[in-house]
Amino acid sequence: MCGIAGLIGFGRAGRENMEKMRARMVHRGPDAGGTWVSPDGLVVLGHQRLSILDLSDAGAQPFTSASGRFTIVYNGEIYNYADVKKRLLSEHRVSAFRSTCDTEVLVEAIEAWGVEETLSMCRGMFAFGLFDRKERTITLARDRVGEKPLYYGFIRNPDGGRAFAFASDVGSIAAVDGFDAKVDKTLLHMYFEHGYYPAPYSVYVGIYKLVPGTWMRIWVDDFARKETHTYWSVKEKAVYGREHPFTGTRKEAADELERLLRASIRGQMISDVPLGAFLSAGIDSGTIVALMQEESGSRKVRSFTIGMQDPKYNEAAFAKQIAEHIGTDHTEMYITEADAKAVIPLLPHMFSEPFADSSEIPTFLVSKLTRQHVTVSLSGDAGDELFCGYNSYTSVERKWGKNRKVPAPLRKAAGNFLLHGLPARKEMNRERGKLLLAESPEDVYRLDRSRDPLIPKIALVDGGYPDCEYFHAGPDTLGDPARDISLMDMEMYHPDDILVKVDRTAMAVSLETRVPFLDRDVVEFAWTLPMNYLRGREGPDGSRIGKLLLRDVLYRYVPKELMDRPKKGFSVPMAKWLRESELRSWAERLISRRKLVNEGFLNPDVVWSMWDDLQERGIWREQIWFILMFEAWLENEYRGF
Repeated sequence: MCGIAGLIGFGRAGRENMEKMRARMVHRGPDAGGTWVSPDGLVVLGHQRLSILDLSDAGAQPFTSASGRFTIVYNGEIYNYADVKKRLLSEHRVSAFRSTCDTEVLVEAIEAWGVEETLSMCRGMFAFGLFDRKERTITLARDRVGEKPLYYGFIRNPDGGRAFAFASDVGSIAAVDGFDAKVDKTLLHMYFEHGYYPAPYSVYVGIYKLVPGTWMRIWVDDFARKETHTYWSVKEKAVYGREHPFTGTRKEAADELERLLRASIRGQMISDVPLGAFLSAGIDSGTIVALMQEESGSRKVRSFTIGMQDPKYNEAAFAKQIAEHIGTDHTEMYITEADAKAVIPLLPHMFSEPFADSSEIPTFLVSKLTRQHVTVSLSGDAGDELFCGYNSYTSVERKWGKNRKVPAPLRKAAGNFLLHGLPARKEMNRERGKLLLAESPEDVYRLDRSRDPLIPKIALVDGGYPDCEYFHAGPDTLGDPARDISLMDMEMYHPDDILVKVDRTAMAVSLETRVPFLDRDVVEFAWTLPMNYLRGREGPDGSRIGKLLLRDVLYRYVPKELMDRPKKGFSVPMAKWLRESELRSWAERLISRRKLVNEGFLNPDVVWSMWDDLQERGIWREQIWFILMFEAWLENEYRGF
């Protein structure tokens, strides 16, 4: 896990500004750093290293291929690099390697087979920038599902001309001299609906995230020449899985899933530094840790959990029981409210742009605990999305099921009447009208997130919905409501919320995280599974539950009775905290009416209506936290006023 950066066409101040870019993300790679400048000074590449494989200087970056043609800066891990290395040697593409790191394997593979074939071959999490001296191009690439971040865009150089910049951290681009990009007001509505910026967008005008599963090439002598390619698409894989479903029994499916997960975990346990895993009381992390321990044999896996004093939010005692049964070397730490609240001032710098999933706080704290003992940690993320675990999927199934029973013309007429006729005087009727006009499960899911009429009014500029895959999913893409919205989550929510949260909080303490569920074969297999292998009425009380196949695998190693309990989630009592004096005064200073008016981004009347609803009537909207994180970012990170 590292931090990468590049400046192209910045002129004489390129090296100096690269040092600023690297300094802004030193937490991503505290072990070493390096800067490379092309002979003509046009291209400057920078790297911050967190040493995981080949701890020697032989693995230092920027790294140049043996021929001298390519120079790369790379962040991530190629889990099958040993296989790629063997192929390079067997085909006599490389006579000998200078290091034992995956960076060298990656750059030599690109020289041997090209970018597209190399990306298709590599399994792992990664983002890289590559300079090709021969073609005079910069290539940027990102892993299939977006585990590793990569921002890019055009900025001004000291002479007033155009320069191109990229980095793992958008704050690194903002650190460059003369950076003058403003907040993109047209995207504020999207942020206040979701609490994050989905790829390809960022908070800044003209600065973008590279979309997962794509690579981009830009010509350094002619910025007008640019091309983008998709080498892997989760939507295409999901559709292919629907068209080529798994036809074996449920037990055979569980056998195959276990085989694939074991292979993924085995590959992701490769490390030259200490390694462990996050462990909650849930199905996902329990499965990962149980299989890790099976793969480790007699050597105990290190597992880590944090707990809270409030029993509503604490699963540490259950996680400890699971760890004892599996046989891990378990470490737990109970945090106080003061511990959690102390994280809040760190968040704007940690994320470098507004981000407002409040579980970022406990995720940071468990990462901090884990980093005290190991350098790499596996996590159970993506189990809910791939194996239909979220309760919201059941809600959408129910609502869409009711909609489909009403003929479309009648549904449309009734929806318009409730939205625009006399009944529209009541908010409840307007919300019913919106749902009646939904044409697909995707529509129901989207509308469920934005039913509060105040949300579109938070920002003073409503930019609508930009061009983003999430907003253009076709109706009934996979033929089942739960599967359709799980695909939506894998396209946007998972890469742009969950993976961002885990990457930034772990990197803030220089911890590498790995996600076995996101192995290419595991993901592609998951889309082939029949729905009755994923969801069914198999709860303790006959209720409908998800992740059936994942449970089948876990119950081979952990007794069912240890796992059959309501999931509490990884969250904090934010509504309660914001009604108390300490955080309340902090929040009210951030959203003072005069401040909001002077900034010109948010509608003070709407913001304070939401705030008064919380303080006087106990009505909690997650948008309150979204607003506070936006304002905290403006105050601590934004230089555009």
